[in-house]
Amino acid sequence: MRWEPFMFILLLTTISCLVILVATRNAKQRGWRLLGLAYLFGLSVILFTPLSVDGHSLYVMPAGFGQVNLTRLYFHGVGFLENILLTIPLGWGLKRRFQRRSLISIGMTGLLISAGIESLQYFMSQHWLINRSSDINDVVANTLGILIGAVIAMIVHAVSLRKGRLATNQ
Repeated sequence: MRWEPFMFILLLTTISCLVILVATRNAKQRGWRLLGLAYLFGLSVILFTPLSVDGHSLYVMPAGFGQVNLTRLYFHGVGFLENILLTIPLGWGLKRRFQRRSLISIGMTGLLISAGIESLQYFMSQHWLINRSSDINDVVANTLGILIGAVIAMIVHAVSLRKGRLATNQ
């Protein structure tokens, strides 16, 4: 029962992979889409299954309901930085996909995604005993990571436009 979320994630990833392989003709685009899918697969496994990574090893968490922290704020430590780093690619991908959206819009989307992840972890821990904790600090760190990723995408886009203009002027 605890592994039902993993099986669902694996099934959804397999189907998505097949769709990308069949529907995407451009090899470079196919590679980027498969890389994005691999990132989302890894992120989903880390967030919604009993598997956990403690920095250098992978282990199965014992069955449990997890904990909830809505009041104790701490914006430091390895866990906080890991959550930021974990969501930077998500912010980069969101900004690349929705280039016309403002940074505030991407930030609000990031906040909704982060809150949704933590809420889903709580409900899944109650139903499947995956022992994931829901923490307000994770919401803040994930939102910050998404914002940082969006800023990086904006910078890369601006630099590539500038290079393009310089190349056409010469």
